[in-house]
Amino acid sequence: MSDADSELEDGPEETPVPESGEPASTDWLARATGVGSSLGQALIVPALALLSALIIGAFIIAVTDVDNLKLMGDDPGEALSSMFSGIGDAYRALFEGSIGSRRALTETLFAATPLILAGLAVATGFQAGLFNIGANGQMHIGGIVGLWVGFSISVPGVLHIPLAILGAIVGGAVWGGLSGLLKARTGAHEVITTIMLNFIALFSIDYLLKTDLFQAEGRNDPISKQAEGSASFPTLFDGHRVHIGFLVALGAVWFVWWLMYRSTIGYEFRAVGANPDGGRYAGMHVAWIYV
Repeated sequence: MSDADSELEDGPEETPVPESGEPASTDWLARATGVGSSLGQALIVPALALLSALIIGAFIIAVTDVDNLKLMGDDPGEALSSMFSGIGDAYRALFEGSIGSRRALTETLFAATPLILAGLAVATGFQAGLFNIGANGQMHIGGIVGLWVGFSISVPGVLHIPLAILGAIVGGAVWGGLSGLLKARTGAHEVITTIMLNFIALFSIDYLLKTDLFQAEGRNDPISKQAEGSASFPTLFDGHRVHIGFLVALGAVWFVWWLMYRSTIGYEFRAVGANPDGGRYAGMHVAWIYV
């Protein structure tokens, strides 16, 4: 028997499969980074996103400097030198103002706390196949409801903070649920409805802040009343505004991960996001998941 006949009988050589069970062709990230593919993706994707943002920002800084653009025709070398100097100064100020000192870092963490929670809300919708653009309005409605609970109810802090958080969750959920309900009942696209609800939320809050219910006493401008001290998170460091809410946001990150990848409802979210018809055929309540 010839060698060719022997190869035909044995069949083609199979592509080796890693021990993880994933095909070798999809494990390029692990080979490129030297770490597991999921860990590598968790590290590389945010890093690439940050790098892309810095590059795009540098380009915008460069093309919006009118003086340098005028100088480019007369002295390109001087124009490029001035351009790179301006980009460097801008990013130096950015990093010094955000992480350059203890106060700068704590202010960054303070400002990041609501953005982390809003990002989790948007990511949850993405898993279900919903492109939620309404985080801005949902966050403001949740905030105004939480504020109302914070200054209108007098209870001990052990109850006041959870009640204010619950009020904010309910307010934001109801506002976001309106888009889900419209999509489930009428098929209205969530991008359009959430954008429209953003404007309704912002103008509604602007109106509420001028009413006696929310406006601070003795003020004519739209400044709200202050929440009771019992409804406010204690700060993490004396003299800095970052508070325990930042730790709550980090806990929420873990909870959303567990909800999406370790719970039944998370599986249904991801299944409906991947294939709504398949989820409906499997007995999942697609309309309720959208809401």
